[in-house]
Amino acid sequence: MAVFHTRVVLLLIFLVSPLFWPPRAAGAHDATSKSPVAVVVGRYEARYRSAARLEATFLERYTENGRLTRQEAGEVYFQRPGKMRWNYESPEKNIFVVDGKNAWFYVPADHTVTRVPAKKSTDWRTPLALLVGEMKVSRICNKIGLAEAQTPEYSADVMLYCVPRGASNVREGGDSSRKADSPEGRDIVYLEVQESSGELVRVLVSDPGGVGIEFRFANWQLNPQLDGSLFSFQVPPGVAIVNGELGAAQMASPTPP
Repeated sequence: MAVFHTRVVLLLIFLVSPLFWPPRAAGAHDATSKSPVAVVVGRYEARYRSAARLEATFLERYTENGRLTRQEAGEVYFQRPGKMRWNYESPEKNIFVVDGKNAWFYVPADHTVTRVPAKKSTDWRTPLALLVGEMKVSRICNKIGLAEAQTPEYSADVMLYCVPRGASNVREGGDSSRKADSPEGRDIVYLEVQESSGELVRVLVSDPGGVGIEFRFANWQLNPQLDGSLFSFQVPPGVAIVNGELGAAQMASPTPP
């Protein structure tokens, strides 16, 4: 999976303020949800299925072997079929666009844009392609269930595990039957969902090297008025285009102190 070059959060105070992140009651959650998993999944699918467009604020957190290494924040937009745009505002402005054909990652400070066919992108945002598709979890997940090894951050939420289609076998409950450092034990995605409404709260993914990424969402808007040009990318004059795999191009980017 792709790892974007390191960026340091400069505006963390805004990310934790009520203006950016609406307060919710945190607390422990029983391992067993009040609703069957199928019911929670059905609510999740139903909540977003009727929306042709979606908008939300996001916080993105990167970890290495459990240690937080950086955070980023901005706004994200989804449009069916198959389009999305991530506007990174903090700590620096970057743009990630999937126009239905290609995935683009633009770094204004570096005067470069990476382009790769969307179907070949291994970027960590791809689990979220569900939001711009048919909203059928079964098309993305070979198996889904209650994650016994992961605790949701909010008492009103449920933590689900998703074994992506084509991933290695993972034991029921989202706990790998192999060693924790085994690649087979990392082919899994966790979804934190509000039990009553089906609203998506968090997505967690890990890779075999111990690098993890977490997406937190808030301020969801269904069917907002959006300009169609938001989901296309025009290469600015003087910007170099790098064709190929997003991960390879961005792993080569320098890491700031």
